[in-house]
Amino acid sequence: MLKLIRLELRKSKFTFLKGVLIADLAILGFMLLIAFTGMNEGDFATYNDLFQGVSVFVKATYIIFASVLISKLVIDEYKNNTITVLFMYPVPRKMLMAAKLIIVFLFTFLSIWLSNIVISSILAGVGYFLPDVIQGVLTQKLLLTHLVTTGTDALYAAGIGLIPLFFGMRRKSVSATIVSAVLIVMLISSGFGNFRMGNLLEISITLALAGAFIAYLSIRKIEHQDVS
Repeated sequence: MLKLIRLELRKSKFTFLKGVLIADLAILGFMLLIAFTGMNEGDFATYNDLFQGVSVFVKATYIIFASVLISKLVIDEYKNNTITVLFMYPVPRKMLMAAKLIIVFLFTFLSIWLSNIVISSILAGVGYFLPDVIQGVLTQKLLLTHLVTTGTDALYAAGIGLIPLFFGMRRKSVSATIVSAVLIVMLISSGFGNFRMGNLLEISITLALAGAFIAYLSIRKIEHQDVS
């Protein structure tokens, strides 16, 4: 399986790392802009507010990123009919599809987790040296809680990021894949005040399990699926 994953990464020239850097810089810049322009309005009254804001933007960004990656690794292969060449390899189709989806899952999980930690750390550093920007005290307990929450959120989001596969595979459509991801992001980011749908554990777990089930069905059915 590791060899298949390396082959997929080499074949796709995995250029998304540059995109991750650009996305993180954009999120960081946007969060700094909100923090500095909203100093007198209390947009980030506490570090907890700051960390929650980072989490929302990071999850939204990389769930959409996951749909782009699904489009590149799976949907485009079907759309351009290059999947038939890939299935001529002396390797079970299930393993090939599993390798692609593992890449998507791990990319989404690691991107969300690491981006959350890096961006939150930079903003916490800004708050430390410029205490007027963010009120309150950054405690060890808050840091530990944020670290654990970031890991679980990344895990759930990685599962949610697989849901667009269902919509993309129905019509072998890249646009359907990405649009469905945008709609999912709008759903989990919707709410009012400090309440958001994505903050409900039941919603996150349900959507993550739905994504895992869709991935399982895609792998299970691939042996008998018409690739034309």
